[in-house]
Amino acid sequence: MIKKLEGEDLLIKWRKYRPSSRFPMVAVLDNIRSAYNVGSIFRTAECAYISKIILCGITPLPHNPKVEKTALGTNRVLPWEYFEDTLLAIKNLKKEGYQIGVLEITNQSLPIQSLSYNSFPLALVLGNEVTGVEERILREADFTLEIPLYGEKESLNVAVAFGVAIFLLIEKLRNHG
Repeated sequence: MIKKLEGEDLLIKWRKYRPSSRFPMVAVLDNIRSAYNVGSIFRTAECAYISKIILCGITPLPHNPKVEKTALGTNRVLPWEYFEDTLLAIKNLKKEGYQIGVLEITNQSLPIQSLSYNSFPLALVLGNEVTGVEERILREADFTLEIPLYGEKESLNVAVAFGVAIFLLIEKLRNHG
């Protein structure tokens, strides 16, 4: 008989899969407007066990009540940093050895499934819900990635796109070797 797991039983199950350290990925939020999207990204990022989130520009910070509402406490667990300028955050990440991948549909974007293992550690940049990632950030990126879409709508909500992308990237890491 199928039984839903809860509480400690659920945590025991997930801990079997958890690596000894967080995955070598960082989410960079470039001027995300919606605090609800930020909270959702925090929750997904923590569940994905990535290293940290970097919030930039107008992106609401973790103590915002709307972020807290959708983050469900993950905003107090997952490491995060704030940079007023996304470009400065990107340059710091490059110095730390991260490759910069922007999740944006461009004339040169690669299907996310085709990313190679050599692209890690990875900083995944997510852009504003209306304007996307700033052009100057695109110029600094090592590559752009896209999630192939098959319907009539040309884009996903940024928090949903992050969820799809981050778990595809984790599978790339886990299945290497």
